[in-house]
Amino acid sequence: MGVQVRGVIAARGTAVRSLRQIIAPKWLSRRMREEGRPFEPALVFPLLVIVLDSVAALFAPHQQFYRLIGAAPALAAAMFSVAGTLGIGLLALMAGFAISAADHTLGQAPGSFTLLGIVLVTLAAAYASRVRQNREHTLAEVRSVAETAQRVLLRPLPQHLEGIDVEVLYQAAAAQACIGGDFYEAMQTPYGVRLIIGDVRGKGLPAVEVASVILSTFRVLRMSAPDLPSLAGHMETVMTHYSRDVPDDALERFATIVLVEIPAGEPIARVLNCGHPAPLLLHGG
Repeated sequence: MGVQVRGVIAARGTAVRSLRQIIAPKWLSRRMREEGRPFEPALVFPLLVIVLDSVAALFAPHQQFYRLIGAAPALAAAMFSVAGTLGIGLLALMAGFAISAADHTLGQAPGSFTLLGIVLVTLAAAYASRVRQNREHTLAEVRSVAETAQRVLLRPLPQHLEGIDVEVLYQAAAAQACIGGDFYEAMQTPYGVRLIIGDVRGKGLPAVEVASVILSTFRVLRMSAPDLPSLAGHMETVMTHYSRDVPDDALERFATIVLVEIPAGEPIARVLNCGHPAPLLLHGG
């Protein structure tokens, strides 16, 4: 039964690939592969508009369906580059010429206005495509900076620290966000492994800035503070000075943290909770 199922799945996959090769132009599929993007069926919609309008105009010439061909470059602006949008517009213009010639309306007012409309829509669509590409490029740069900031602020943790297994999952509340006000760190010290987990009040760049201040303080003082209360006190002092230097919303600027210290070779963990949700201890399955 397993062999038969795999055979059916393989046959369906071959049929889907064959259908996609028929619908999608080869140059479009090749370009998508070169850019490393998956093929999207929506990319063939502008071509389908041209084909369907042309067929409808041939079978029902008096309905003037060819006037809708101008929608093809308008759709292309949302998906194609400027060159691709102009190419779709050129195909639409050629189809409009062919239909006008077949209907003997070429050179007459209705046909001429339709062709002029296709040209104007194509130029406007090319401009819209250029604006979209610029915004996508800017968004890509912003995401790159955010990802770099995340790697600097929240560095990857080692999976093992002095015999302790460490696992981390960071998931921002917003689907497209790369970084936020939550932070963590785990490092070796002369007193054992020390960890911090925290959350900054607020969101956006101000929250990221506060998180960076707290993490930097923890990384610097983790070696010298003799115990967790001393470490928390030093971090509180740093936050007080920071709030004084950056007075905007200073009364509302705070963060909740949990400090953990696991001495080497001892089956204990010291926990200091500063207003954060209580940590969980899993044991016995």
